[in-house]
Amino acid sequence: MREVDFSERTIAQRWRQVKGVFREDLTVWTRHLLKRLLEGCLEEELEVYLRAARHARTATRRDYRNGHYPRDLGTEVGLLQHVRVPRARGAGFHPQVLVRYERRRPAVSALLRNCFLTGASTRRVGPLLAPLLGEAVSASTISRLTQRLDTAVARFHQRPLGVALWYLLLDGITLRVKTPEGVKRRLLLCAYGLTPQGQRTLLSFRQARAESGAAWEAFLRDLYDRGLEGHGLRLIVTDGSPGLHAALDLVYPYILRQRCWVHKLRNVAAKLPRRHQDSCLAEARTIYNASTERAARRAFRTWAARWRPHAPAAVRCLERDLAELLACFTCPPAHRRKVRTTNALERAFREVRRRVRPMSCFTNAASCERIVFAVICHLNAQWEKRLLREFTQKN
Repeated sequence: MREVDFSERTIAQRWRQVKGVFREDLTVWTRHLLKRLLEGCLEEELEVYLRAARHARTATRRDYRNGHYPRDLGTEVGLLQHVRVPRARGAGFHPQVLVRYERRRPAVSALLRNCFLTGASTRRVGPLLAPLLGEAVSASTISRLTQRLDTAVARFHQRPLGVALWYLLLDGITLRVKTPEGVKRRLLLCAYGLTPQGQRTLLSFRQARAESGAAWEAFLRDLYDRGLEGHGLRLIVTDGSPGLHAALDLVYPYILRQRCWVHKLRNVAAKLPRRHQDSCLAEARTIYNASTERAARRAFRTWAARWRPHAPAAVRCLERDLAELLACFTCPPAHRRKVRTTNALERAFREVRRRVRPMSCFTNAASCERIVFAVICHLNAQWEKRLLREFTQKN
C-alpha cells in the first residue's frame, strides 16, 4: 500500500497527525520542565538549610554540600528519571519538596490502588498503566499500596454514628476467605440506613464465622455504642434470620420490624408444587401492593382461602409472620416500596460480588476488609448527593 504524502492528506488527517506529534512532544517537554523545576526547588531548599549560597563564605553557614544522588519519581505526567537530589554532609537536611523515601506522588499511588480496587488483579495493574506512568509496577508494590488502607478501615469501624435514621436494613453476604485451615466461607454482616431526607448510607460491616445470634448481637452492640441508639428509628428491615431477631430482642427490642417480602416469598415457593408457584406467588404479591393495611389483610384472607386446600404449608409459612410482613404499612405510602424488602442492601452486595468475581477468594481477612471498605466508600460517595425522590417529593 502506497504511503500517502502529507501534502496529499485531507485536513482531518493532517490535524490528527499534527495533534499526535504535538501531544507527544508536549508530554516530553512537560516532564522535562517539571524535573528542572523540582531540582531547582531542591537546590533552593538546601541553600536555605545551609544559610549559604553555592561557593559563598558566610559566618552563619550551618553545613556543607555533599554532592547529589539520583532518584526516580512517578508523577501525574509520567516518570521523572534521575532527579538530582542534593545532599549535605550532616544528617539534618531532609527536603520538604520530596517526601522521604517517596517514589511516587500520592495521586499516582491512589491511581494504582483504585485500579486494583475497581477490579483489576495485582498482576494486571502494572501492565495496564505502564504506558501512562512510564514504568512497570510490580504486583507486590500494588499489594503494599493497598495495605495502606488498613488505617482508613480502622477509622471507618470506629467512627461515630450519630446520623438520624428512619429506616435500618440488616442483612449478610457470604464470601470465601483463605485461612490457615484452607478456604472458608465467612459471613459479612452489613447495616444500611435511610435518613428522613432520603440519604442512603452503608453504616458498617463486620466479618463473622456464621449468622448466629452472638455474631449479630456483637454487631448491633457496636452500632449502638457508636451512637445508633435508635432514637427516631421507625422500622428495622430484616430477612427473618432467627439469630438476627434474637439479637434485635436484646439491642433494639422496642423498634418495629419489617420482614423482607422477597425472602418470605422464596420460603413460600419452596413449599409449593412447581406447577402452582407462578400463579400462587403472583396472587401473594397483591397483599403488599394493597393501598392500606386493612386492604392487605383482606387480600391475604382471599389468597389464603384460595390456596389453603392446595398448599397448606405455604399458607402457614406466610401467615406465621403476617404481622411483621405488614409493618411497612405504618410508613408513608411513598416509602413502602423501599422498606418492604432488603433489596436496597442486596443491590449494594451486588457491587461487592462484582468486584470479587475475578478472584476465586480473598487471600486473607484483611484483604476482604480493604476491598469491601473500598466498595462501600464508593457507593456512599455516589449516594451523597443523590437523594431518593420518594423522600424529597411532596406527596
